[in-house]
Amino acid sequence: MPFSKLGLSQPIVSAVVELGYQNPTSIQEKAIPVVLNGRNLLATAQTGTGKTASFLLPLMEMLCDGETRRKKRVRALILTPTRELAAR
Repeated sequence: MPFSKLGLSQPIVSAVVELGYQNPTSIQEKAIPVVLNGRNLLATAQTGTGKTASFLLPLMEMLCDGETRRKKRVRALILTPTRELAAR
């Protein structure tokens, strides 16, 4: 299944494809539609399977899609579980 079938907008799909990713990983295929529907998700997968993109791509979609309800409010808060992810 290509990224375009997951419910992401064309600009985000184009950016992902331009970076060289043709198809989502298994965790991305399962997680992205759930997150885009505004549902909570708890998932595990091996290192290197694309878990970060599983929440980051829907988050980018939501940030691009909506306007802030109030000015100067936090729209997203990302907590990193490891120093390695924080350093990237």
